[in-house]
Amino acid sequence: MCSTFSSFYFLLGRSLLGSLGNNSGLFRTSNEMMERMTCNSLLSQQQRTFIQMRTKLKVVDNSGAKVVACIQALKGKKGARLGDTIVASVKEAQPRGKVKKGDVVYGVVVRAAMQRGRCDGSEIRFDDNAVVLVNKQGEPIGTRVFGPVPHELRKKKHVKILTLAEHIA
Repeated sequence: MCSTFSSFYFLLGRSLLGSLGNNSGLFRTSNEMMERMTCNSLLSQQQRTFIQMRTKLKVVDNSGAKVVACIQALKGKKGARLGDTIVASVKEAQPRGKVKKGDVVYGVVVRAAMQRGRCDGSEIRFDDNAVVLVNKQGEPIGTRVFGPVPHELRKKKHVKILTLAEHIA
């Protein structure tokens, strides 16, 4: 109510006094100015999207790989989300690991920066994109999983990853 009166008097003052040198006409009311300021701050934030081809992901198990790049998402046209399986290429690896640099492997996305809605109305989102390497049958290559893992993996039939995880979010 107070902002309505202030914008009314702002418009009244502008109409009586003229533009007073402000010929640009960009902002007519204080509400429009606030809307533009919030839109600019939203545009400056990072866009969170699907995991698609060439996305670099952190490997959070002890299989020997450190970083992989997504080659293909096995489900969906847009890309992979939390719990989906991807085909990836190993970009960085430890010297004596189970997988080597350049190997083509399967992986399950356990953390994704893109938000996902839950049944209770809340949304889950992580700071990074992370994957656990699995074989063709869906069994994890490593014996430990580091960091938080969401419980949505249970619906996707990745119970073995949940049992190896340190923390279930």
